[in-house]
Amino acid sequence: MKHILLTLAFVGIAASSATAGCGKTVTNKGKLKSFNAETKALVVEDGGKEVKLTLGASAKGADGLDKLVGKKVTVVSSHGKVESVDKS
Repeated sequence: MKHILLTLAFVGIAASSATAGCGKTVTNKGKLKSFNAETKALVVEDGGKEVKLTLGASAKGADGLDKLVGKKVTVVSSHGKVESVDKS
């Protein structure tokens, strides 16, 4: 009986950790240096460093990024994929 309960506990822990996301997001504030609509790649200059990111399919506020090149933006990303862009 102990073995069955122990096995069920391990399966429950494994299932819950497999569905949990990382949740780590990075916020970059700076000037949008470039945006390539074909490759969906953008470069943000944040504190003198260039950060290269890829626009995700569900990114919020990504409409008209080509018009924001050279302007200040706030970009929230996770693992190099843009989640949202705020025109600041």
